[in-house]
Amino acid sequence: MIEFQEVSKFYDTVTALRNINLLIEKGEMLFLTGPSGAGKSTLLKLIYAAEMPDSGRISVATWDTARLNGSTIPKLRRTIGIVFQDFRLLLNRNVFDNIALTLRVRRVPEREVKAQVLDALKMVNLRHKADNLPSALSGGEQQRVVIARAIVGNPTILLADEPTGNLDPDTAAGIMRIFREINAKGTTILIATHNPNLFKDTGLRILRLDNASLVREEKG
Repeated sequence: MIEFQEVSKFYDTVTALRNINLLIEKGEMLFLTGPSGAGKSTLLKLIYAAEMPDSGRISVATWDTARLNGSTIPKLRRTIGIVFQDFRLLLNRNVFDNIALTLRVRRVPEREVKAQVLDALKMVNLRHKADNLPSALSGGEQQRVVIARAIVGNPTILLADEPTGNLDPDTAAGIMRIFREINAKGTTILIATHNPNLFKDTGLRILRLDNASLVREEKG
């Protein structure tokens, strides 16, 4: 599903990632961890082609990222949902419209937009908040909107960058339950986090980055 072969990424004189090799299987849920600056966000950006590697090869689903161009990058990204730590919600749009935007950009018929948005909201238990503005929601509710926006197009891959970083432990646990439910439906999920409580005793695979290198792999 996702494979890195000897991948390195540099920013000027800074090494962001060095000789990364990894394989993520279809339908797997796993974690990427390590200290701040270890390269977690860079690795995620390489998967959805926000950045390109300086060396090595990356394949995502059926795509070889080295062969992507301006017309094919959007097609790759339609297979990937992204959950950001800082939400990136449009504050002047209600919950429904924030989630619908992804589909409307793709010119999905409005009847289908409504059905898919409501299904996504049901998945995160927020259908009753569809008409609310983000400012009327708690932090946990806003994060659930972000998850709904990420899954509304039925992506095969879901990437989450510190999805619980600003949330209290109980709310974070609720977010993780939603991720497990999404994974149970067949979506491949990679969660970048520095919080060991998210993967403790899960039995799931953990990739540990440090100083731009993948230093070890373990089980939660």
